[in-house]
This record gives sequence, structure tokens and C-alpha cells, in this order.
Amino acid sequence: MADAVIVIDMLNPYDHQDAEPLKASVREMVPALADVVNGARDAGALVVYVNDCYEDWSASRGDIADRALAGAAPELVEPLVPAPDMPFVIKARHSIFYGTVLEYLLRQEGVERLILTGQVTEQCVLYSALDAYVRRLQVAVARDCVAHIDEDLAAAALRMMESNMRAHIMSGAEALAACVRSTRG
Repeated sequence: MADAVIVIDMLNPYDHQDAEPLKASVREMVPALADVVNGARDAGALVVYVNDCYEDWSASRGDIADRALAGAAPELVEPLVPAPDMPFVIKARHSIFYGTVLEYLLRQEGVERLILTGQVTEQCVLYSALDAYVRRLQVAVARDCVAHIDEDLAAAALRMMESNMRAHIMSGAEALAACVRSTRG
């Protein structure tokens, strides 16, 4: 089974209403997520960044990264800036699939399971898990590699993904091990 690590909305300038609680959660998960991204990439697994363009329809990957690095918490962004050769998909709304080329990219790469990481657990991660599920993709969520605004809603979202979408909730270390196994075929 081919896995892909999906990094959702980690290029964030943290200039929105819920930035403070989100930054606190992101601060806890950045080291684990950086380990997963770097380890998966080193193993040859597909790592895809999907990021909001913040309604700047002319924004490139570099523009989005630069805006995030110039924002309120560059220390949360810097460890996760994607390398130039990593796939990068711009999204406009909560789901990683809505109005994007992601499904086509995943089908071209033979991906059967997504390992969702990033932010926000109770919003973009949840909606993306549902959209992956209805597309008949297997879903996993690395629980220590997702960040939340509201801890209770995030816990409920993880339970929903596990029970309603048959998502495998795993640690970042388990996610990385799964990626390494999937690259060995």
C-alpha cells in the first residue's frame, strides 16, 4: 500500500483570531511533525504540502512561505518549510480536496492511504479526512502531528475520524514507520 504524508496549512502567519491557542498547540507538535516529514522524505515516501492561499490568488509557494515566515511565529514555520522539489498544492477552503488537483496527484502516484498532519484538527484535518474517505482512500492521522484551537473539539474530531471514517489514529513514529514500509513495497 502506497502512503503519502499530507502536511496541511503549516505555512501560517498566525495573524487570525484564534492564533494564540493554535500557536500553543503547534509549538507542541512541530518537532514530531518535522521528524515525520524529514524521515518520510529521506525514505522516498511522498510528502505533499497543501496550504491555504489566504485569498491571494496570485500567491506562489514562495509567497505563502515568505508571508508565514514574516508572521507572528516564524519559529513554528521554519522547521516545516517545504523543499523546492516537494509537491505543493494551494487550497482555498478547509478540505485539501476542495477545488484542488490533489486527488489527481495522489491517483497518479498510486497512493492508497493518506497520513494527515498539520492544522487544524477540528477543522481542515477533519474535513479533509471526510473527503478522503468518500474518495475511497484510507485515512490515518498522526495524533501528535496535528494541532488544534480547541482541545475538546480536537479530541471529538479524532474520535469522529476513527469511528465514522475508519481512520487509523497513530503516533508520528508509527506514521513514519508505515511510510518507510510502504516505500519498500
